[in-house]
Amino acid sequence: MRGTLTLTWILIICLSQVAVQSQYYSKTRPYHPRPVKVTNLHFFMHETAGITAVQVAQANITSNDNNSSVPFASLVAFTDPLRTGPEPDSKVIGNIQGIALLSRMNASSTQYIDFGFNTGRSNGSSISVFSRGEPGFAVVGGRGEFMMAFKILSLCTYGLKKEVE
Repeated sequence: MRGTLTLTWILIICLSQVAVQSQYYSKTRPYHPRPVKVTNLHFFMHETAGITAVQVAQANITSNDNNSSVPFASLVAFTDPLRTGPEPDSKVIGNIQGIALLSRMNASSTQYIDFGFNTGRSNGSSISVFSRGEPGFAVVGGRGEFMMAFKILSLCTYGLKKEVE
């Protein structure tokens, strides 16, 4: 009985100390967010259809439009160089890799693209984007210098060459 009474008093004293020590008396400090760093990048993605873009899967269905150049429900993997200018001999600053799911008859697609940089200040960094077609892609993150990146990536078509046989 005496051991139980002693143990009870020890528990009461310990619990009262916890209640006293757990009170929080610090002053509230105002929140000062860090300024957002805005980076505007300008580079040229040299996309070459058929050479660096490969169809890796296609649905086992038939299409109503057999003359379409873009098969319905296709999965395409691609990799293309990033360059400093629109000329084919301009300096390569990185590459893009991605996957596109062609999901409609009118050739719209859902795309995931990773822009990897391998020269200069951004060496080893990348930006990941995901979207349902143009004009803007949602930036969902990045690595290296672009860690925690967000906002929008805007694409503009510079030129389109068609070879005539």
